[in-house]
Amino acid sequence: MITGNCDGTIMVRRCLVTFKPFRIFVVGIGFFSLCFLMTSLGGQFSAKRLGDSPFTIRTEVMGGVESRGVLRKISDMLEVILKRMDSLSKLDNTTSSDTRRLDELSSAINRFQPAGLVERIQAIAQNVSNMAVRVEQILQNSIAAGKAVRDGSSGQCEVPRDPRYPDCPGKVDWMRARWTSDPCYAFYGVDGSDCSFLIYLSEVEWFCPPLAWRNHSSPPTIHTHTHQTTTAKRQAAFRTDLSSLLDQVGTGKESLSFMKRRMRRLAPQWGTAAQRLHAKLRQRWREQKKILVHVGFLTEESGDVFSPKVLKGGPLGEMVQWADILTALHVLGHNLKISMSVKELQGFLGVPPGRGSCPLTGPLPFDLIYTDYHGMQQMKQHMGLSLKRHKCHIRVIDTFGTEPAYNHEEYATLHGYRSNWGYWNLNTRQYMTMFPHTPDNSFMGFVSEELNDTEKRSIMLNKVNSMAVVYGKEASMWKQGKEGFLQTLHRYMEVHGTVYYETQRPPEVPAFVKNHGLLPQHELQTLLRRAKLFIGFGFPYEGPAPLEAIANGCIYLQPKFRPPHSSLNHEFFRGKPTSREVSSQHPYAEQYIGRPHVMTVDYNNSQEFDSAIREIMRTKVEPYLPYEYTCEGMLERVHAYIQHQDFCSPEAPFPPANSSTKTQWPSGPGPQFVLLPNSSALGWAPNASAPPSWPPLSSLRLLASQDGQSCVEACQRAHLVCEPALFRFVNNKEALRGLAVQCEVVEAEVNHVFPAFSVLRRECGLQKDPLLYSCAGLSPKYRRLCPCRDSRRGQVALCRDCL
Repeated sequence: MITGNCDGTIMVRRCLVTFKPFRIFVVGIGFFSLCFLMTSLGGQFSAKRLGDSPFTIRTEVMGGVESRGVLRKISDMLEVILKRMDSLSKLDNTTSSDTRRLDELSSAINRFQPAGLVERIQAIAQNVSNMAVRVEQILQNSIAAGKAVRDGSSGQCEVPRDPRYPDCPGKVDWMRARWTSDPCYAFYGVDGSDCSFLIYLSEVEWFCPPLAWRNHSSPPTIHTHTHQTTTAKRQAAFRTDLSSLLDQVGTGKESLSFMKRRMRRLAPQWGTAAQRLHAKLRQRWREQKKILVHVGFLTEESGDVFSPKVLKGGPLGEMVQWADILTALHVLGHNLKISMSVKELQGFLGVPPGRGSCPLTGPLPFDLIYTDYHGMQQMKQHMGLSLKRHKCHIRVIDTFGTEPAYNHEEYATLHGYRSNWGYWNLNTRQYMTMFPHTPDNSFMGFVSEELNDTEKRSIMLNKVNSMAVVYGKEASMWKQGKEGFLQTLHRYMEVHGTVYYETQRPPEVPAFVKNHGLLPQHELQTLLRRAKLFIGFGFPYEGPAPLEAIANGCIYLQPKFRPPHSSLNHEFFRGKPTSREVSSQHPYAEQYIGRPHVMTVDYNNSQEFDSAIREIMRTKVEPYLPYEYTCEGMLERVHAYIQHQDFCSPEAPFPPANSSTKTQWPSGPGPQFVLLPNSSALGWAPNASAPPSWPPLSSLRLLASQDGQSCVEACQRAHLVCEPALFRFVNNKEALRGLAVQCEVVEAEVNHVFPAFSVLRRECGLQKDPLLYSCAGLSPKYRRLCPCRDSRRGQVALCRDCL
């Protein structure tokens, strides 16, 4: 149906009803030409088969220059048709004669089915244009292959059988079958020919030998473990202005808003800490690093389950830590790029288009990459083989830690340690934890707000002795058997909660609890500064809140777990890459802070719980914050890691592996280790030579554990810290001799409890795979050789000479 408005202008199908018959004829000619083209090119493309030789390609496509011309002509014709139709659509059809013409064309138009015609022609034109570009690429590749044939290099396209490249034939077979599975192969010039396969496998990847007829005047793709850069090293300068960092963090998510609010609130303390550390380092030269920070758990691709829960009582520990990591790196003066999406990650890394099957070419544009387990998975998906080449630059923020037995993929699979998160084959010091609960990993941490002396005095004067705040923002945390000890607590104290709710008070919260709802950070600080007690329910594990409460003058009361929670008996830890046993809700607070600021009791023992509450009411404490959780402490630690940790330069074995793994063992003292004064530990002999290391060998204290004891526990018993970086210096016969161990046989094995020895069997074992050096490993059959070290006061992550 055709209608008109009051001034006679045609309103429906306007661009088509102005067609004269000859115009319809022109459009028809265009479609017939297009059909002819499709038939012609279809035959040519179908003749091309996977695995055809370059000779076949040349024979078929050289005649395809005509097809290329046809493509261009047809594309031009379609553009002319579209322009002509557009101009026709602008003509007014206001005369009465137009109505007669329209009636004559009505049946023809209906048969022509004009609905969406313009859009269809535009789509066809775009497809033809894309085909023209693709044909151009194929012709260029074919001409290049043909030139190779004319230059007498045709024999080089035979798959080489070179013992130095044993994987080459198999990789070529794979490419023949699967080269179309990822667009990145075509991006690098693969066109289905064996020549293109070999070029790719020798110049982009590294599985085949270089082709003699290729131009090798320019350097090949760099595939090294170290960061290559053409620019001179720059000195890092401390920053106190966070404005550029806040701009980089971005907007659009409540999680990012939370992180930025935290950064602004703590900015003055970061500035003061930077000045202190600058003075402590005495203007020592620090290299500015190029650092990518990819926060994987906040990406949409990982589900970003945290952002929607920020305002609903969800966990904030990870966001607290990431905000502090970003601030520390910025304040230390490094060059940061921040990625919160996979698209940004791809752009920063220079990932080729496609599904991630092709590696990066050229050097990595960053010295360091900080990410998490979600980010690791995303990098594996989009970096392909490059991840293996560049993973020494990666630092994984890992809340609960990853032990060596779980990190070693093959070992974990064979010995039952395979988990949902481990198996990346990193040096385990590349995992960075929230608390120093496992020395196999590096302790990254976070910061809590530090109070000055005036604020501390004010807090102590305004404490309400009978006021308790419960650690639990979600209503679900108040379920399952909490009523008994809460009633006991209520007999002595006024109980306050900060449980999230929308409209109605959560029914799980007892009526005697004064619930404030979810509080902004500054209001929560005010509440904690008045309260005497901060009490935990046993979950969440190892969060930042207890440290914040202790820093604000609260005593932290937490439940003791009997038996300890672990992956063997508790659902929360199942699947996590650690065998660590958690003896309380917050082991760091229990072990490193302790009484009077922290009390750990059995909540199931009503008498013990009652006694603890009465003791807390009698006890006065000052606000306390461990140095390692201050801004200065975190800056000191992160600075040391960045300047000294290097996992890209391979470490030479020490001593050189030049002896049999199974030899008779003589007795006698070893010259490399000496007994330390007033100690059962051995130290490194001052006159013994060794390669440089960090931590330095001057901090080494060699101990033997008890049967079934880990090196973590053995070193702690001696008020020391196990240091995995020093295992390579004690994994030898000299260390066994220095400890007067009687060994009939010494063998090197792949075992996460070695180096170790058995007193009863007189068997000694050395570690064969450095990835399995483990402070956490233990076995009832063995006593372990433990490389312990000293530590700085208040900074367990660093030895006394580590800064």
